[in-house]
Amino acid sequence: MNDEKSRLIKVLLLAGGAAILAACGSSSKTKDLRDVGLVTSKGQASTVNRYLWAASLETLDFLPVATADPISGILLTEWYQNPEAPDERFKVTVYILDTALRADALRVSVFRQEREGQGWRDAGVNPATARELENAILSRARQLRLNQIDD
Repeated sequence: MNDEKSRLIKVLLLAGGAAILAACGSSSKTKDLRDVGLVTSKGQASTVNRYLWAASLETLDFLPVATADPISGILLTEWYQNPEAPDERFKVTVYILDTALRADALRVSVFRQEREGQGWRDAGVNPATARELENAILSRARQLRLNQIDD
């Protein structure tokens, strides 16, 4: 059981880290924040921090997105099943709670399930997993803000 939890944490951290490194290694600037859904069809600005929103999308880009609402600041992913661990799956929910770029403006929840016969049952997730994803998103958001100022 601990080996499975450890493997899930490693997968989440490696995938999040890879997304951050890929974004940082790009020679071009990050795409215009309007391209990632920070302006509504009516031209209204988002009510959440745009850097946290863009960083959340980038950090979790390896997960299929179920719902992404930049106005309410909610990002929900579909269940993701790693081919190397076919008997477990996970999904992530990101809540952006404020327009400020601060740690308390972001909350990440990670959910995990294990295969049980023909179905799935809820399983525990190490709380450090959500904190590591929050830290990765916050770090990327700070980078995006610095890059925006440099433009």
